[in-house]
Amino acid sequence: MSVALHSSKALLAVVLAAFLTGCPEKPTGTESAAASSAPATTAAPAPPPSKPAPKAEPLKPRDDCPEGSAGPGTFKQPCDAKGDARIMDVKWTKKISDAGPTFSVQSKAKKVILFGAIVVYFYDKDGKQLELKVGDKTQKKQRCTGRIFAGVMKPNEKATLTFSCVKKSHVPEGTETIEGEMQMVGFADASGKKTDYYWRNDDIAPEERPKGGVKAAAK
Repeated sequence: MSVALHSSKALLAVVLAAFLTGCPEKPTGTESAAASSAPATTAAPAPPPSKPAPKAEPLKPRDDCPEGSAGPGTFKQPCDAKGDARIMDVKWTKKISDAGPTFSVQSKAKKVILFGAIVVYFYDKDGKQLELKVGDKTQKKQRCTGRIFAGVMKPNEKATLTFSCVKKSHVPEGTETIEGEMQMVGFADASGKKTDYYWRNDDIAPEERPKGGVKAAAK
């Protein structure tokens, strides 16, 4: 055999070996079947959107609120009045007993009143509003709330009353005049034992109040 023929065979052997070692292996039947049988992963469905909480319906105004006032009549949303409107007249009798100042109170309402909130103010001889002491604190007015009439006040009824939370000790030194405002009342139901609805006028009972209070606007 010639050298050239031997060299050709050797070169062919090298090329063939390189071809065989460079080819990628094909997957076996077992590996192919395993790959095709693997379960496909899918994303979980999104939860349905939550419904917004229903909004509370606003309370409707009563149709029997006292004249000049309006509202649902609840304790927090009473029949609100403005300006100098008053349901009850309150006047100091100029007397102070051991129980406290006494007041003449007259209802101007057309219905029976069971609940009341009175605000009391004190003034010196010059008409200056005085502060009173309650415990360790000073304040510009004293307020009593609840069933403060020792029963009910009938339409146009007049009574002389003391209030348990306006004590003699609350009257500041130098007081010449005491004035009160019935800021809020509650009208009794048919039984006379429960409050049916409420009326209020915050305008007549401010923190700073001149002697004589809110007066009717001049016409």
